[in-house]
Amino acid sequence: MIVAGDQQLLKQINRMALVRQLCGAPGLSRAALAEAVGLTKSTVSLLVRELLDEGWLMESELLATGALGRRATPLHIDGTRLALLGADLGIGAARVVATDLLGNVLAERAIPYTDAADTAACIGLMAAALLELARAGGELDGRTVLGVGIGLHGVVDDATGVLHYAPHLGWRNVDVAAQLRAGFAGSALAELPLFIQNEANVAALAELEFSGQAGTDPLIYLSIGYGVGAGIIVNGRLLTGLYGFAGEVGHTILQQGGPPCSCGRRGCADALIGLQALMDEVYGKLGTAGPEQLERLFAQSEAGEPDAVRAVQAAGRNLGVLLNNLWVAFDPMCIVIGGAALRLGERFIAPGRQVLQDCASATLLPAPTIRTPHFGVNAIAIGGAAMVRHYLMRPFVGQGTARRGHSKVAELPPALAAGIWAWS
Repeated sequence: MIVAGDQQLLKQINRMALVRQLCGAPGLSRAALAEAVGLTKSTVSLLVRELLDEGWLMESELLATGALGRRATPLHIDGTRLALLGADLGIGAARVVATDLLGNVLAERAIPYTDAADTAACIGLMAAALLELARAGGELDGRTVLGVGIGLHGVVDDATGVLHYAPHLGWRNVDVAAQLRAGFAGSALAELPLFIQNEANVAALAELEFSGQAGTDPLIYLSIGYGVGAGIIVNGRLLTGLYGFAGEVGHTILQQGGPPCSCGRRGCADALIGLQALMDEVYGKLGTAGPEQLERLFAQSEAGEPDAVRAVQAAGRNLGVLLNNLWVAFDPMCIVIGGAALRLGERFIAPGRQVLQDCASATLLPAPTIRTPHFGVNAIAIGGAAMVRHYLMRPFVGQGTARRGHSKVAELPPALAAGIWAWS
């Protein structure tokens, strides 16, 4: 027996199945859309009318097909009436953006922290910036905001919004979701969906949802900053693992007995590739280095200073070992290398690419595509907006629940779990 609540869920799943189909194949008519998703034409017509009214979809000029009867009207995602908010709660500053449904940036802000050790103040600054973007009469005036997505630099429980540990901020067990909700209280953002994830996962979702490139799934986003992490996309879904630790590749061991890592082991990717490890190598152990030391490393590497160049190239070779390990573990079509380490340029990337190519040559198989992100410094903030779109378009996927054995998908019939159900 299907109760009323189930009917509403089924309807929403069907609505978003149409939206997802048009994201990948814009310009379909209602009839073509019905055939593509396996729903009746009458059901599709009704759902499309709702989606047009709400701002998800728009019609373009009629197509002249030469056939008798009414000409087909192409449908597209509407980028003019809805908005998504995303944020990057970074190491030294927060970045916030608003995008349309297609990922185009409508507004952005960068907010330096006054005191990075004051978690409440940092989160408060980010909340205030998001409220400013969404305020009436501002840059989003006339648009409806659908939700907020946040990328955090550390180990995150995405089901509760708690940041368990951010090693390069020194934050532990910070309830980011609760503090944001408190900051949004009484505002237009208070009741909107809020999604929180690790920054590499969020940046991977930006590449999945907004890059406009087909044929890049499976995809891995490898984030290299002070530490190393990865976001992994398989079959259009974010792979988070049983406890949410999937992608913590900074603690895969690349060199047995190598340099000590912050996790207590030796030879981890963090200790061989991360920017903190590079600064330790060039300047000696400094504790947690600040932005001044990092800028010095970038400048000396670019200028060809021998110690900096040797350390960067050695890290690049270790990057190649990690790229090979990711390739053989996940067989991705594409690995996107992002994060602050990109400023080291080809001195860092080229040795890694060469090690991967040497490994590929030995197997007589083509290596995956290696590229940089499409979204630059805003990759994580835009990824937050992409995360909102990703989960709103997949109402059958509960963020953070599937890995704990409470997946909504597991409770639904097979056809519904696949994302389409006959509703009329």
